[in-house]
Amino acid sequence: MQTPPAPGWNFSPAEMLENDKIAHAADLIRASTRVVALTGAGISTPSGIPDFRSPQSGIWENVDPFVVASIDGFIRDPQAFYNWLRPLAALAAQAAPNAAHDALAALEARGKLRAVITQNIDELHQRAGSRHVLPVHGTLQFATCIVCGNSTEGAPLVQKFLADGAVPRCKICGGVMKPDVVLFGELLPFEVLEQAEAEAKNCDVLIVAGSSLEVAPACDLPLVAKNAGAKIIIVNKSKTPVDRHAEIVLHQDVAVALPRIVELVK
Repeated sequence: MQTPPAPGWNFSPAEMLENDKIAHAADLIRASTRVVALTGAGISTPSGIPDFRSPQSGIWENVDPFVVASIDGFIRDPQAFYNWLRPLAALAAQAAPNAAHDALAALEARGKLRAVITQNIDELHQRAGSRHVLPVHGTLQFATCIVCGNSTEGAPLVQKFLADGAVPRCKICGGVMKPDVVLFGELLPFEVLEQAEAEAKNCDVLIVAGSSLEVAPACDLPLVAKNAGAKIIIVNKSKTPVDRHAEIVLHQDVAVALPRIVELVK
């Protein structure tokens, strides 16, 4: 005969299963020596930054990404790219790290988390306090002239661009400045990708947080980790192609589930 729940417990069977998964995830992390996180757009949606593919709200909902966010499109019409980027950059500038970013930063501060591999360019991980962040899709921290190659800090350009909407120009040759983010048709930054692959191969637990795992080569990193012997924990609202390979899958809000897991790691 089953033992009745203690007075005051109102957990449904589904909630009890989710609680068990969260406890199991915390146990895996507690027993690990090298945890790595892979994050995608879903970790920043609780901060008010839209993801890419959600119906009616995704960044790609009303535009063709190969027109506005490809390197060929940028060269043809940089103003179209900057017009598309402007509201996103404004949201990122105003956004604050959420509880999921804070949880990963806390895990790193405790010596458990080795690195955050992120597909995001919003820098919310860094602002939350994470120190070892590998932005595989580039960064807004710097911008490079597409004519002469002059590189400069991105923040002043972004601030000016948000104020006037004009395409940023190189102070040396007058060419168009391109943020150091990876557009369609461009290669990912080699050194960052190499470090990300090394972290995946050497971790014993990989946490996937807020990524649909649909964009290569970042989507390959969980299987790289698993093939090297790591356990995979996936926290993402929707299903991913890697769910069946994971030790734990939580289809929950990352800003709710991750803090609960990290709290239990204590």
